[in-house]
Amino acid sequence: MDTANVKNACSAGASPGAGGISGSVPRLRPRAFDGLAAAVLDQRGAVVRWTRTAQDLTGFPAEEVCGRPVQKLVADLPDALRGATEMPESGRVRLWHRRGDTIDVTFRTTRVEGSAEVLVLAAPTHHVADHEQGAALLRALSAQNRITIALHDTDLTTVQTNATPDVLGGRPVQPGTRLCDVLCAEDAESLEGILRQVLETGAPVVRRNQRVSWRHDPARQHALSLSAFRLEDARGRPTGVAALYIDGADHLRARRHLDLAREVAERVGGSLDVVRTAQDLADVLAPAFGDLAAVDLAHPVFDGEEPVKRLGGGDMGNAGLAPATAVWPAGIKRGDPIPLLPDHPTVRRFRNGETVVFGLDDFTAMVGDPQLVEYLVPRDAHSVMVAPLHARGLTLGAITAWRCGRSAPFTEDEADLMKQIASRGALAIDNARRYTREHRAAAGLQQLLLPPATTDTPAAETAGAYLPAGGGAEISGDWYDAITLPSLRLALVAGDVVGHGMRASATMGRLRAAIQTLADLELEPDELLTRIAELVQRLAAEAPPGDHDFVGGTCLYAVYDPVTRRCAMASAGHPPPVLVRPDGTAEAVGISPGPPLAIGCLPYETTTIDLEPGSVLALYTDGLVEQHDGDIGQGLRHLTDALAASCRPDRALDETGQALLADLVDQAPRDDATLLLARTRAVPAEDTALWDIPADPAAVSKAREWTTRQLTTWGLEELLFTTELIVSELVTNAIRYGRLPMDLRLIRHDVLVCEVTDSSSTQPRLRRARTTDEGGRGLFLVAQLAERWGCRHGQNRKTIWSEQLIDCSR
Repeated sequence: MDTANVKNACSAGASPGAGGISGSVPRLRPRAFDGLAAAVLDQRGAVVRWTRTAQDLTGFPAEEVCGRPVQKLVADLPDALRGATEMPESGRVRLWHRRGDTIDVTFRTTRVEGSAEVLVLAAPTHHVADHEQGAALLRALSAQNRITIALHDTDLTTVQTNATPDVLGGRPVQPGTRLCDVLCAEDAESLEGILRQVLETGAPVVRRNQRVSWRHDPARQHALSLSAFRLEDARGRPTGVAALYIDGADHLRARRHLDLAREVAERVGGSLDVVRTAQDLADVLAPAFGDLAAVDLAHPVFDGEEPVKRLGGGDMGNAGLAPATAVWPAGIKRGDPIPLLPDHPTVRRFRNGETVVFGLDDFTAMVGDPQLVEYLVPRDAHSVMVAPLHARGLTLGAITAWRCGRSAPFTEDEADLMKQIASRGALAIDNARRYTREHRAAAGLQQLLLPPATTDTPAAETAGAYLPAGGGAEISGDWYDAITLPSLRLALVAGDVVGHGMRASATMGRLRAAIQTLADLELEPDELLTRIAELVQRLAAEAPPGDHDFVGGTCLYAVYDPVTRRCAMASAGHPPPVLVRPDGTAEAVGISPGPPLAIGCLPYETTTIDLEPGSVLALYTDGLVEQHDGDIGQGLRHLTDALAASCRPDRALDETGQALLADLVDQAPRDDATLLLARTRAVPAEDTALWDIPADPAAVSKAREWTTRQLTTWGLEELLFTTELIVSELVTNAIRYGRLPMDLRLIRHDVLVCEVTDSSSTQPRLRRARTTDEGGRGLFLVAQLAERWGCRHGQNRKTIWSEQLIDCSR
């Protein structure tokens, strides 16, 4: 401070300009000096100089203060200052204000060189505290190596900064530089636009995320978080912009890791296919985590089996590569085996469940074989990370991620992230593996339980087609069957069991076996379904608690007789069959469906229709007609139209069935779809013979004559003797134990069928006659002479039949 000026000011009783600077000097001063009062004391402590700022602070003008002891201005003089001959270097006191109150000030003293006078500088304590705190804050911010502070003037030129060379990749930042001297032109222009907006509007910018590249290294990007506010002078005029650039690399990395973990959770595990899950995992990792990613699995995992306990390179094959456009070394592609790596401590760490990171040199040294390195290492790769896929105590495979070109090497925190991703991915792959195993078992069981896809019988040619739910992803209990019956008849079955999976397949197998057994008893369709419903109710009662409602199903059972050309059918809650006539017209058969099999509270009703030779009868499950928004009526009409168009005489039935399933069912149906097609045939009239039997024992000899004459006409003389014996015994039993009307029918095809029908419901019984018995040997003789024999009951009638093979080689 110019003491001469201060002296002149006090002597003249005038108030100098700001800071006591003479009027010839422009009135400019930093805001830090606002409110700073100055006074000069003599050796006795009396005021000899008094500045305008001192007057502003206390309200006392110079003429009222000069010459008086400074203690008179101090209220509550501290004991340390009472009687003191020298002023302390600094302190805090309360000064009187002219208006009568006091002011808390902080002061500092210094002796004027070459004089006994003392210069006292004072300012309100709260101003001093503000400046001290502001200075401390600025020093703390400037000391943070992750926060760069830059003060820019109104031209956005850097005036001051704490940026060190290591912050900007070894490039120093000098005052007077601009952002374009440090950053790439495009990034500098973007940041200057933000700073210019702050300068013009005064609205601060807080945590604006920017990605920038240094001018000397444009290929690498850095994440910055920018906060900026405008600087103003005492009059509120803009003087520049203060900008805080915070290194956002950690935040960006954490955000990227969080996003990657979320994407793994969302995208991996949505498929129950092992290879699809592995590919999804690779797609998530590349290029978000590494430039290239591969997922390799143990060979048994592909088939749903458990891997060996300790995996090596030769035990695995590739299941997923990403990105799809990447060119892998040596043309590696999905399914290729992974070469066996040499025994190495790092390989042993992987086998023990650790995630390992290699530099290119370390990986090359570990492999040792240059040809193997060339086979495994992608072009321009410099860093690789390998993580085991470990779940439920099994090592299923490995994830390999590569970084190439200018990408940063893998870090330890990224290894921790990869460990988490591998854990989640391993669980998803293991779920798919376990599902694959169960699905294969269920699918195998289903195929074993289903009949042959095609059959060829005297009654009809049949072809069955089955499509599991989910495009093969699910297996349920839908089935079809074609069962040959005596007298050239054919039983057709379509059924649908509640539920999916192994349990449904097992239930389906039990029902199919039961229906085949009951079909051999030649029950009428309504009676057979009643017996099956009772069986299902017993199965439901045997089911574990809580599973009773999951045992049930529907069934359609039909029996076609090629001699009478009639088909009898009954339904247990099953959709009606569709009939396609030889002229190409088609319609759903009008039947009265009874309750589903698990309910069975109402009786079933048999419906009988006539079928022309060459007609096609289509039995199906509801999965085939529920594709159109659940509207079964619309689905049935669509199926009927498709059958009318497809069931041509010149087209094979199996080809027709497969084409219909492909056309009518979605790519991934919600339920199984089953279709059974039967093209009917008829036994010609000349191959059958029918005679009424009178209730007269003499009719037995008549029946032998009819048989002899008919077999001779058919050229079956070699069967005359056995057939006459069979006819004699069957007709004798009918006359003795049966009731009128009675008839004898012979049918010729690949077998000779002999049928005797009467109106009695008495069940014939095969027994072994004693030596002294006069009768009881009839059915025993029939059983010995015929290939097979049996009895079936109809409404108010029964038929005993036998079959003999015909030598077709003649």
